[in-house]
Amino acid sequence: MKRLLVAVLVMFAAPAFAAHETPASLDAALAQGKREHKPVLIDFQAVWCYSCYYMASHVLNGKEWNDLESKVVFYEADADKPADQAWMKKLNVHFLPTYVAIGPDGEELGRILAERPREKFYPEIAGLLSGDARLSKQKADAAKGSMAAVADVLDTYQQRYQGSEGMAWFDTLPAMVRNVSDKDKRVALAKQRLLLLQAKDRKDDKGIAQAATKVLAGNIGCERPYVLDDLIGATEAQHPDSRQSALAPQRAPYEQFLATQVFTATPTCADQRSAVLTAADLDAALGDHAAEQAVLRKAIDLSREKLHGDLKSDRNLADNLRVYLVRAKAGDELDTLEKQLIAAYPDDYVYNYRYGRRLVESGKPAEGLPYLDAASKKAYGANRFAVATYQVKALRALHRDDEARKRVADTVAAEGKAFPEQTKKLQEALAAAG
Repeated sequence: MKRLLVAVLVMFAAPAFAAHETPASLDAALAQGKREHKPVLIDFQAVWCYSCYYMASHVLNGKEWNDLESKVVFYEADADKPADQAWMKKLNVHFLPTYVAIGPDGEELGRILAERPREKFYPEIAGLLSGDARLSKQKADAAKGSMAAVADVLDTYQQRYQGSEGMAWFDTLPAMVRNVSDKDKRVALAKQRLLLLQAKDRKDDKGIAQAATKVLAGNIGCERPYVLDDLIGATEAQHPDSRQSALAPQRAPYEQFLATQVFTATPTCADQRSAVLTAADLDAALGDHAAEQAVLRKAIDLSREKLHGDLKSDRNLADNLRVYLVRAKAGDELDTLEKQLIAAYPDDYVYNYRYGRRLVESGKPAEGLPYLDAASKKAYGANRFAVATYQVKALRALHRDDEARKRVADTVAAEGKAFPEQTKKLQEALAAAG
C-alpha cells in the first residue's frame, strides 16, 4: 500500500469472486442491498494494487469468504473506472484496498483500510456488519461518556481522512467528557492521528513531524511504516543534524517491529513491502547505506525462498520482489524478473507497462516501445493514459512525432470524456516531449 494515496483487484485468471454474480454497478449493488435487506460490502481495488493481490490470494477465498458472500451484496469497485472513481471521491477513499460496508438504509457501517491476514480480516468484518462500528451509534455512546466510543469515533474519522471534521466533533462533546478524555491513552493517540491528518492537509512539515513523533510513541501496530514514512518525508528539508535527532530514536523500535511483526514465519502485518521500504528509507535518511542494502537483500532473499521459483504461487510476493530489486538497483536481476512476470501474468497490462516504462526512463525508447504497445492492447480507463504517456515519450524520443500525436488523439477519443484530468496531463506530456 506504500505511497498509494492513493495509495490508488487484479485481473485474475480465476477470480476469487466468480462463484457469485456481482452487480453491474455500485448503484445497482446499493439498490439490491436495500431490496434484499442486506449490507453492501465494497472492495475498492485496482489492477496495479499489490495489496489487492495479497487479499485475493490469501484472504478473499475459502469457507469464510463463501459464508461472508452469502450475508452481503458484494461489489468490486475498480479505481480505474470513472463511475467507481466517483464513488471513491464521494466516500473519501484514499487507500487501496479499502473495504466499506454500507447498511440497507444507506448509512456506512464502517471500513477497513489496507490488507489484513485472514485471522484479522474476518473478525473485523463481522464487527462492522454487527452495526457496532456505525458512526451514529459510536457518537451516541461517546456523548454518554464512553471513552472507548470517543476513541472509536476519532478512529472512524481518521479512517475517512477527515482530520478537521473529527477534531471539530470532539469539540462538541460535553466538557465533562472532554476534560477526562486526555487521560485515556487510546483517545490521546486517536487525537494525535487526526492532528497528523490536519498537518498533512496543510502541508505543514513541522506539524507533521510533531504529530507523527507522538503517534509513533504509541501502540500503533502495523501502521508504523506509514507514520514513520510521514516523519521521514516531513524532515527531508531539515538540517542534517536536526533530521538525525528526529529520526535516530525511531531506529530501535522499528527494528523491533520488523523482527517481531514482519520478518517472522507467521507475520502479523501483511504489508511487508511498506515495512521494508520504510526501513530502507530510514537507513538512507540516516546515511547508513550498508543497512539500507542489507534490509533490501534480506527481503529479496526471503521472497525468493518463499516463492520457490514459482511467480504464480503468490503474486503479491512476486511483485514485492520486483520492487525490492528496483530499490536495490539490481538491474540485471530486475530485467530477468520483469520478463518472467510478463510471461507469468500475460492477461493484464501491468508488467509490460512497468518494464516498458523503465526502459524508456533509462534512455532505451526503442526497446521499451514494444512492451508499451503490448500493454496498450489490454489497458483501459485511467491506466490507458499512463501507458499512452510513455508511448508518447518513446515515440517522440525516436522522432516519430506523427505517431505520438495519433496515440494521444486515439486515447482522448476513447477515454477523454470520462477522464478530463488525465487527458490534460497526456496532452501536456505530448507538448513537453516536443
